[in-house]
Amino acid sequence: MMERIIGTYSNNREGALLFITAGIHGNEPSGVAALEKVFSELQYFRPEIGGTVVGIRGNIGGLKVKKRFIEEDLNRVWTEKNIVSGKTDTKEKKEMLDILNVIRLFSEKEHTKRYFLDCHTTSAETQPFISVQDVGDNDKWAHLFPVSVVRGFSDIVDGCIDQYLSRRGITGFVFEAGQHDALSAIKNQECLIWLAIEKACGLNLGQIPELSEYLEVFRKDIQKQSTFRIIHRYALAEGDRFVMEPGFSNFQKIRKGELLAVHNGKEVTSRWDSYIFMPLYQSQGKEGFFIIDCV
Repeated sequence: MMERIIGTYSNNREGALLFITAGIHGNEPSGVAALEKVFSELQYFRPEIGGTVVGIRGNIGGLKVKKRFIEEDLNRVWTEKNIVSGKTDTKEKKEMLDILNVIRLFSEKEHTKRYFLDCHTTSAETQPFISVQDVGDNDKWAHLFPVSVVRGFSDIVDGCIDQYLSRRGITGFVFEAGQHDALSAIKNQECLIWLAIEKACGLNLGQIPELSEYLEVFRKDIQKQSTFRIIHRYALAEGDRFVMEPGFSNFQKIRKGELLAVHNGKEVTSRWDSYIFMPLYQSQGKEGFFIIDCV
């Protein structure tokens, strides 16, 4: 049986609380694998940190069957209405309330600050990137990490876990580590998790053998950091037939008039000279693609 809490680590020293969630979508297991490895090394080497790190497994039902979700998207149910009502009429709402109960186990008063990292992957090929809601000090925090930053996803897509946590004063972002099945995605998740522990909890990376060298390779492999903003969301409705044109990848330049997809039998062409973002290459999802601009 899968446990909700992947691991916790603390030296009982004053410091921040860092929540790390993974597998919010059941077809995105790389973050779970990375967290399992990180907590194994934390327990083995016992490095000194300030505060507490908590790893949380997301959609347990979805992870078991390797599907994005069972009844509805777990990353669209974190609305005030759902949380206040406490309804458990879908499997994902039950998962959400269970995750929320885990978060509530860790007292805000016992820590100097609270952070979160939500680990994801994408259906299309992509360079790793951060998706951040520009609330509180999220954006400033996100720019401390050596990957590109995309602003605005949770401002136009309601019910995301990062939206819920951000609006309750917890600083953090979503990390998209690569394509779902790419082996590099696990490595990228692992590296970003270590960097988050370093920056949130004061981990000295030298306490873990060869970790500094491992992270240096990660930094060199990542493209130079850029900042983008979402300017358009192409939404889908239940039952729509949507087929993305093959070959698109995240951050790929597109031209006005270029054929992007076929939606319910009609061609969808670009209205922008810009960049495509998160093109849909899986059977489940409520967005066909996004359009982004470089800031």
